[in-house]
Amino acid sequence: MSWARIMAPLSGAAADGEALSAARALAVPFEAELAAVFAPADAAELMPWMGEGFMGGVQVAALDTLKQATMEAERRARAHFDSLDYAHGRFVTLGSPVASELAMEARLSDVVVFGADAPRGRGPLVEAFQQVLMEERRPVLIARGAPSLDDTVAVAWDGGREATRSARIASPWLAKAKRVVILAATQATPREFDPARMKDLFAQRGVVAEVETLGQTGEPGPMLLAACRSVGARLLVAGAFGHPRFQQFIFGGTTKHLMQADDGPSLFLTH
Repeated sequence: MSWARIMAPLSGAAADGEALSAARALAVPFEAELAAVFAPADAAELMPWMGEGFMGGVQVAALDTLKQATMEAERRARAHFDSLDYAHGRFVTLGSPVASELAMEARLSDVVVFGADAPRGRGPLVEAFQQVLMEERRPVLIARGAPSLDDTVAVAWDGGREATRSARIASPWLAKAKRVVILAATQATPREFDPARMKDLFAQRGVVAEVETLGQTGEPGPMLLAACRSVGARLLVAGAFGHPRFQQFIFGGTTKHLMQADDGPSLFLTH
């Protein structure tokens, strides 16, 4: 098992450095390609505001300003990329339509790495994060520091589809990790499941894991974060948005709690 391509969307913001460092850390053990993908603001999205068949002074000035801002953002993104000094790196600048080209880059990548801002609804990559995770259903790493194979990795598993898919996709990293702990909150879900089944599945893939059963009831989000602190996990593998999105919007949910946590681990998520 291996990963061949790690992608990091960039915007030219300061957070690009954190995402690139984490992407490099994922790529190095596999000698994978690191695709640094600059996603600029799309001028085509301004056209409905511009109006059809007319380009006045205000519209032209707006386009010029956007062009200059995009060039400066790309320069900063390239500077972050160049500072990595990674032999298998590649810088990609997306053209219009940006959303379509971003989708294709994500589809051709094994993991897509974001900094902590976009999942919290901050910065220029918010829509890119939502598109990659929810529409393209690609695995994402939300980086809070660069992951290390010497770190303990926790895997949140409840027997559900999203959690199982995330655990399977993360297996190449887990097989190399120093310690893997399956966190099973058996009382926090109505679903019946046996944590030993995931341990067996991991063993078939060369992953040595131990099981930590969280017997208490309550909200899974705080419970998982407390368990990560207890076992010393700096990376948590979990499923994303296992309930309908409208319900998540109204009531929040485990995924939202994990993404908003200020002191939480890095997150490896799939939907």
